[in-house]
Amino acid sequence: VKQVQASGFAFAAVLDSGSVVTWGNPRYGGNSSGVQHRLRSVHHIEATSCAFAALLADGSVATWGSSAYGGDSSEVQDQLRNVLQLRATESAFAAVLADGSVVTW
Repeated sequence: VKQVQASGFAFAAVLDSGSVVTWGNPRYGGNSSGVQHRLRSVHHIEATSCAFAALLADGSVATWGSSAYGGDSSEVQDQLRNVLQLRATESAFAAVLADGSVVTW
């Protein structure tokens, strides 16, 4: 295991292979089955209180969990390219892009 991240009632672990295992309450991101096919070559995971965001090797981001807490990034997904860094608050995520701009959701 390379990293473990926790939301309010769930966990996500990045394995040495770069894949992700999640467990805990599904309402808090404990079920990543909707994006599991994207969770390959994961570099880093951040968590809000009810959702997770994974930074992938290609600079894109996969999210899951409660949409009210950042688990749905579909409105900004086309902007989440060349992401260098992710950060989270209790209910939102921010991504720093290679051009220095920031995308939030």
